Amino acid sequence: MKEKFIKSVFILLIGGLLTKILGMLIKIIMSRLIGTEGLGLYMMVLPTFSLFIGIGQFGLPTALSKLVAEKRKNNIKLFFSILPIALTINLILIITIILIAPVLANNLLHDSRCYLPILAIAVVIPFTSLSSICRSYFFGKEQMTPHVISNLVEDITRLTLMIIGIPFFIEKGLEYAVCYIILSNVISEGVSILILFIFLPKKIQIKKEYLIPKKDYMKESLSIGVPNTTGRLLGSIGYFLEPILLTNTLLNIGYTSKYITTEYGILSGYVMPLLLLPSFFTMAISQALLPVVSREYTRGNYSFVKRKIKQAIIYSLLIGIPVTIFFILLPEIPLKIIYHTNEGIAYMKFLAPVCLFQYIQSPLASALDAMGKSRDAMVATTVGVLIRSIFLVLLSLFKIGLWGLIIAISLNVFAVTIYSIKKVRQHLTT
Repeated sequence: MKEKFIKSVFILLIGGLLTKILGMLIKIIMSRLIGTEGLGLYMMVLPTFSLFIGIGQFGLPTALSKLVAEKRKNNIKLFFSILPIALTINLILIITIILIAPVLANNLLHDSRCYLPILAIAVVIPFTSLSSICRSYFFGKEQMTPHVISNLVEDITRLTLMIIGIPFFIEKGLEYAVCYIILSNVISEGVSILILFIFLPKKIQIKKEYLIPKKDYMKESLSIGVPNTTGRLLGSIGYFLEPILLTNTLLNIGYTSKYITTEYGILSGYVMPLLLLPSFFTMAISQALLPVVSREYTRGNYSFVKRKIKQAIIYSLLIGIPVTIFFILLPEIPLKIIYHTNEGIAYMKFLAPVCLFQYIQSPLASALDAMGKSRDAMVATTVGVLIRSIFLVLLSLFKIGLWGLIIAISLNVFAVTIYSIKKVRQHLTT
């Protein structure tokens, strides 16, 4: 079992590394093709994108992965019990986005160019939801190769689409280029879904009775998905509100819209992607950890669960510590090589040690989900969002530019990590 866990981590690590490289390449090409202002516009819309993607998934991928790992249910019936829930939620979201897009763009983000990209989100949501649900089945079976291959093909498709399409749409305006970037997810996610279907067992039999959703399956899936979604939703809402609170607060105290968009683009588009680069490692650990902890916690094997969680944290820190030291001492090197800029050096030096705590959040959250304690993860997220939002506004009033947001981010990370550690220990000692 230990060898299987390490093998799963290794496969996800290699896949995550390749995906992260492709993701960085996509970021580099995108930032150079649409420029700093275009990147800032994309980053203004991205929190909205993340918010609706989180709602669209509704925690169902985590629920499916956990229930498949426990080996207590018919997996085909489980899949077709979850699918109608996802489709219904996605339909509601599509209608909602169409109705609120003008208000979001003009009244909250204060940039009419955000309107078309926000509308594009409505088209993408069903594809991302279905893709995530399909992946979660393989996670539950502890089959990581399908996920890795589908992710790689998805990113290669996105990269190709950007190289081909952005130069054409940028001539029509930044908003059209950003809209195209978001819509490219439709094709890339569609290709990813096709790849996942290829890996399904060849002898799988789908009977008519399997297509009828089972109420008890739906109820149990929702009991896992609702608190999980609530936590993610609160996190996404905080991320969604971030540019809105930042923009309105800084505008009211005298900063220009161009300054806000540019600096926020530097922080969100250059600095944070670099600082979170090790997240591919912690994500690999978290994804491999969930089915193992789900199965053994259900069996009452708490000592094994403790060892696996400790192992996951140690692995996360082994990569996180040297990366943190590098970013503190030589932040200009990755900024110059990857983004061809020196902007954001001070931001990186300050946030690098903070992100060391961020690196272990993912395994802790995954452990709580696997133990059926998503409610605690939700509370942690709620506390973090409140701290981040309140201090963002209060500190920004001191006219310190983006530093109010940066300090608020730091307080959020510390609070969520400490609370998660406390809850994991509590559930394994009672």
